[in-house]
Amino acid sequence: MKVIVCGAGQVGFNIARHLALENNDVTVIDQSPESIRRISDTLDANGVVGHASHPEVLEQAGISDADMIIAVTYADEVNMVACQVAHSLFDVPTKIARVRQQSYLAPIWANLFSRDHMPIDVIISPEIEVARAVSRRLQVPGAFEMIPLVDDRVKLIGVRCQDDCPLVNTPLRQLTQLFPELNIVIVGLMRDGKAIVPSSDDQMLPGDEAYFVVDSDQVARAMAAFGHEETEARRLLIFGGGNIGLFLAQEIERDHEWVKAKIIETDRDRAEQIASELERTTVIQGDVLDPEILEEAAVGVTETVVAVTNDDETNILASLLAKRYGCKRAITLINAGTYEPLISSLEIDVAVSPRNITVSTILQHVRRGRIHSVHTLREGFGELIEAEALETSELVGKPLRDVKLPAGVLLGAIVRDGEMICPKGSTIVQAKDRVVLFATSEVIRKVEKMFSVQLEYF
Repeated sequence: MKVIVCGAGQVGFNIARHLALENNDVTVIDQSPESIRRISDTLDANGVVGHASHPEVLEQAGISDADMIIAVTYADEVNMVACQVAHSLFDVPTKIARVRQQSYLAPIWANLFSRDHMPIDVIISPEIEVARAVSRRLQVPGAFEMIPLVDDRVKLIGVRCQDDCPLVNTPLRQLTQLFPELNIVIVGLMRDGKAIVPSSDDQMLPGDEAYFVVDSDQVARAMAAFGHEETEARRLLIFGGGNIGLFLAQEIERDHEWVKAKIIETDRDRAEQIASELERTTVIQGDVLDPEILEEAAVGVTETVVAVTNDDETNILASLLAKRYGCKRAITLINAGTYEPLISSLEIDVAVSPRNITVSTILQHVRRGRIHSVHTLREGFGELIEAEALETSELVGKPLRDVKLPAGVLLGAIVRDGEMICPKGSTIVQAKDRVVLFATSEVIRKVEKMFSVQLEYF
């Protein structure tokens, strides 16, 4: 597949890296010669220096026979015009744009991105995606990751194994003996910064981060098995009243009326504006690092703080202060990848990466075959994929022990008629089953082939 990526920032670079690893023909456009040099030096991708919405620059990048354009420059208008040019002049089939400015996305202007006006197939709003990701993590206290899959029939959960976790130092194959009623499959471990695709002989150790797939009805039991029995927060404090903080507060007011939320926002005008848009959320104007403001917000009796200002250092320091004052849990927005390795050594419970969330959202629209969703778990680790098994797939019709799965692929769940099946050697996948699997970055292309429509079958 030939893809043009507009913008070589963190998101553009990571999308290009993912696509290049999978042997796609990728060209990146950016105005910065240094950014393009970095692309050419580190990725198997082409680079073009220029303005991403100019027709001659797009033509130089090879857009005339491209399958897709992904526009993720820092300017919404450049992204929108690049997609318009790609459609009107070059008839590119698929156009994806990142749009941050919420006024473009207001329901009243929904017709803007229709085929007759500005024909963009997929609009990605990072702020909305991040607010949804934070909201998901609030639903499972004790987890640092939670992704619903297959119409919420199964969930991927990420937890840290503490010293008192009952499951540490136990071979994974014994989990079914210990918990015969529990539909759970460990699909990945993070140990000392290294990713592990576990075998049945591996053990979880204290300090590991474990990713598991579980039946949605059994999340509480699975968390208890890991030693996590925290209750859902009823008092929530949001640091930062930008778009993410506002969207999160609106979602909590809409879907979690039992939660009492407060927002601390530095800018007086912004604080007044969001206060007028919210009904039950208390808005406090002040500095999130000011002890008196934190005391006024009753941080000591707050179960969870969510730090979503536009400054990483402020988010980290405010989270640590809140924990010092007695808050039980901190969810922290961190843009810079350089801070990620430090999170577990600090007292931050959940780190949220807008870059990873945006890349995951975009990749869902890039994958081929009957792939319904894709989620990047960790930088360079791999992806959780939800796909539909086709009659032509080599997975279908024989016991899993006889299926030669690529190394680096681990089946987490099969969902048939709304019921989760834990994959075993004797399990036979049927056509139209939904399959949830984890795949390392190197074997994504092979997974796509397993779920692609083979035309010769027809």
